[in-house]
Amino acid sequence: MPKFNEESLEAIRSRPVERKNYISVGLSACGIAAGAEDVYNLLVEEVKKRNLAIEVDKCGCIGMCYAEPLVEVKVEGLPAVTYGKVNRDTALKILEKHVSGKMMLNDSIYSIQ
Repeated sequence: MPKFNEESLEAIRSRPVERKNYISVGLSACGIAAGAEDVYNLLVEEVKKRNLAIEVDKCGCIGMCYAEPLVEVKVEGLPAVTYGKVNRDTALKILEKHVSGKMMLNDSIYSIQ
């Protein structure tokens, strides 16, 4: 296992991370228990089917267990938004309205960065 010192860790932390378009689904234990795996699988399938230029990935705990499944969406030109209590219908609306139409779904927003 490689050893890291504080300088090498700082170099990693200071790297710019540029992701213009992404959907990130919280798949920690609380997210999985609330149905996040189904939401993730649906998003991956629909993004591929619709040939959308957006990356769908997994992340750990987002910190709002009460609002799981949580989905963070970043589309160029809009702030990053975290949607909560996302089900199949909300996931499809995220793709149709937020990703394709560049309109946020006000009823499902839990935070805006």
